[in-house]
Amino acid sequence: MTASAGQQSTGNRAVSVMVGLLGLAVLLNYIDRGAIGVAAPLMKSDLHLSATQFGIAVSAFFLIYGPAQPVVGWLADRVSVYHLYAVGVAVWAASTLLTGFVGDLLGLVVLRMLLGLGESCAFSGSSKMIARHVPPGRRGLANAVLAIGIALGPAVGTLAGGAILGGWGWRAIFIVFGACTLLWLGPWFWAVRALPQRQDAEARSPPMPYRELLAQKALWLLGLSNAAANYCMFFVVVWLPLYLTAGRGLSIATMSVFATATFGVQAVSSLSAGQISDHLIRRGADQGAVLRRFAVGGQIGMTIGVLGVAYATSPTAVLAWLLLTGAAMGIGPTMVLGLGQAYAGPRLAGSWIGWQTGIASISGMVGPIVTGMIVDATGSYVGAFVFASGVSAVGALLFQFALPPVQQIEGA
Repeated sequence: MTASAGQQSTGNRAVSVMVGLLGLAVLLNYIDRGAIGVAAPLMKSDLHLSATQFGIAVSAFFLIYGPAQPVVGWLADRVSVYHLYAVGVAVWAASTLLTGFVGDLLGLVVLRMLLGLGESCAFSGSSKMIARHVPPGRRGLANAVLAIGIALGPAVGTLAGGAILGGWGWRAIFIVFGACTLLWLGPWFWAVRALPQRQDAEARSPPMPYRELLAQKALWLLGLSNAAANYCMFFVVVWLPLYLTAGRGLSIATMSVFATATFGVQAVSSLSAGQISDHLIRRGADQGAVLRRFAVGGQIGMTIGVLGVAYATSPTAVLAWLLLTGAAMGIGPTMVLGLGQAYAGPRLAGSWIGWQTGIASISGMVGPIVTGMIVDATGSYVGAFVFASGVSAVGALLFQFALPPVQQIEGA
């Protein structure tokens, strides 16, 4: 083996480690943001929260998470994205841990907002690093690793959190989860030092001015499509534990099994969708067409699955529809990240994904409050499930008919 081939092999291993750690960070991200849903069966009554107040606490995360995305994306294209990412992880880990000591709605809202600020680095930073280090024909798998983290985060969080909830109460969930996230920082600093240095035009040239970026129609349409895709996923992640216990009367143990199965199927679906899309693209299929078709299929699956859960007549039927919902949920994150990276290219990936994710966060700001209001007004979760199903159907239409041709924008 020549010296250059050896260096390339070492560089490839370092990139693989980076992608693996990014996937682990996203997993911890979704464990920490979803902890409030796992804790809800006891925390809601302990803090004397109505369904609407609980929805406000959940939405507080997105009130900062969404607006912070463009700023963090801008920074990711201009400063060391590797260190920016580490600071974000430290902030969200600390806010998670401190939530274990909160005593009222105001404190909960403040810490949820701090959590949103820290977690705002997750996807713009990850996309910047993936677009920089991973070629297009391998990005499906790299984005799938992130999507697996999105799926396994709620699965691990629900399973572990359910056990902690039953044994030590809801406060211990946040303390344990926050402490575990802080441990991630050690291997990250080691891995960053091993990454190959970029010396190409992307590394040297300044990013596109924001006024030109914001003039891109594809950015706004993809952001709105992403918002519709996120609505149902956020709905399931946040409300599923409470729905299964309060709405269906299941025990915490059964709830943990149902939710873990849902998110486990989501993880398998993410990996499968990423590998299949990469295979098709490497064989010459149009990248945009592949990503768009997968995204549409995922939205249709969520539309059907969530509607099925709402009208299921037995616990077995609920589980079956949840498994379909989980399989559909696994497709979306892989594809929407891939679409954003395809439009933006390596030089603009941070800014583009920052704005795209920020626009998509509208569903996280509005959705939990809408759900809480529907539940309080009707005394049932059925209307909330029907509404989420409708939003997913709109997402399918947007991905199919609204997006312009998928190609790197001029100037990127």
